[in-house]
Amino acid sequence: MEKFENVKKSKSQEAGTQGGNFMKLKFAIIGCGRISYKHVEAIVNNHDEAELVATCDVDIEKARAKANEYINKIEGAKVNVYADYKEMIEKEDIDVVTIATESGYHPEIAIYCMEKGKHVIVEKPMALSTKDADKMIETAKRKGVKLCVCHQNRFNKPIQMLRRALEEGRFGKLINGMASIRWNRNMNYYKQAPWRGTWELDGGTLMNQCIHDIDLLQWMMGGEIDSVYAQTGNFIRDIEAEDFGAIIIRFKNGAIGIVEGSACVYPKNLEETLSIFGENGSVVIGGLAVNRIETWRFADGKDSEEEILKMQEGDPDTVYGYGHTPLFKDMIDAIKSNREPLVNGEEGRKGMEIILAAYKSQKTGMPVKFPIGDFSTLDMKDADIKIK
Repeated sequence: MEKFENVKKSKSQEAGTQGGNFMKLKFAIIGCGRISYKHVEAIVNNHDEAELVATCDVDIEKARAKANEYINKIEGAKVNVYADYKEMIEKEDIDVVTIATESGYHPEIAIYCMEKGKHVIVEKPMALSTKDADKMIETAKRKGVKLCVCHQNRFNKPIQMLRRALEEGRFGKLINGMASIRWNRNMNYYKQAPWRGTWELDGGTLMNQCIHDIDLLQWMMGGEIDSVYAQTGNFIRDIEAEDFGAIIIRFKNGAIGIVEGSACVYPKNLEETLSIFGENGSVVIGGLAVNRIETWRFADGKDSEEEILKMQEGDPDTVYGYGHTPLFKDMIDAIKSNREPLVNGEEGRKGMEIILAAYKSQKTGMPVKFPIGDFSTLDMKDADIKIK
């Protein structure tokens, strides 16, 4: 592995360590495709503490388009564009790199940037193998930088309310939880970007579409997992990986998690729902991006379900939701106060490991005990999951 010596701090990092008064953190975006506008939006919405200084994409016109999105919203902004992220890292004064490339490239780019002393926000999934995820976490610790994984739905207001209820013990003994992702991803979606649905760069619907909800499910149910059993298949989409998967998760606290994930729902997205059930409480959160409480019932009578349901915000414009802005704000605060971000590398790894365990279970036909060891989506290349 290439070694990097004498890592230079950015001007804002030096100001923070010398005087305690932080300048704006300088951000750069690598990968300017489908999700990258949410990164631009999050930097704009945190403009008092953050500024975009560079964008990068192998298609430089995409990088230029994202730079212009930012420039059109921030008066006087100057954003440089690049086709080579290594050149950008060498030339620019950057504090934080956000990575929104194809999933399979996340580890290589993140590790390079962290080795250069940059904090990193990486889109989900952080990696496609346990080995790469562990290397990313180790690099962040060794270099003394922050690593954050974009599980932005953790910041949805209803999700935060649910988490507080769990921490306060309002559910009593947890019994089961369920994540239902009943979506449609037709072949046009896959043809727009041929890396989608491949074992090398993406995985299937569990890894791409369902990982946010799997992350939320494990976060609510206790996080410590005993075993995973799964059945997956490729039913109708002309891709390598699965277009439907079902997972049963046994948590170490005894509770059971159930995941239903589909890209085959006709004719369009139907629902994205998280349900948590305990001896003294039941909560269901739905909406376009798990952003709306549908059921809120507790034995303690501390609040009224009717009043809670009246306090709902409207659906966001897309399934990406409202969470990128507070996630970026949390990362900024983590850097300034030298704490871990809410969704650090270890947290971001958990949902990914559940999905890799599901793939391993599909391949072996057996439940998979945790930890699962070294496993990658590439290990699925010889698995026959096509449903004839």
